[in-house]
Amino acid sequence: MIDLTTELGVRATKRLKDEYVVWLTTVSSNGTPQPNPVWFYWDGKTLLMYSQPSAHKVKNIARNPRVSVNFQANGAGEDIIVLTGTASLLKNPPQHDPRYLQKYRDLIPKIGLTPQSLAASYSVLITVTPNKLRGF
Repeated sequence: MIDLTTELGVRATKRLKDEYVVWLTTVSSNGTPQPNPVWFYWDGKTLLMYSQPSAHKVKNIARNPRVSVNFQANGAGEDIIVLTGTASLLKNPPQHDPRYLQKYRDLIPKIGLTPQSLAASYSVLITVTPNKLRGF
């Protein structure tokens, strides 16, 4: 478990609550890091993300659950937050987390989907449990 009471932890918590996109980095079968921007919801302990079942990140996590998650730096290259941890997969969860859907309610139509079509297409739940935090 990461310590969110430090100065860095407080900054990380703010970004985990306020931001809409993180970079999820998995590792391909040949060892190449594969960063992908993803929507997420932070529940205070884990990051919840959804993916299409055929996405490479799903295959990568099934093979190697060690991942990193980072935020885009600000325009000056500051406020770097990197979390490393373990990902798990749940195919066809009973429903999308309502907190996730609430967070993205205004963005889902902008990508041409409804909450129902998003759940049907992005039917794999990825959870990331962070175990290390670093930043600058």
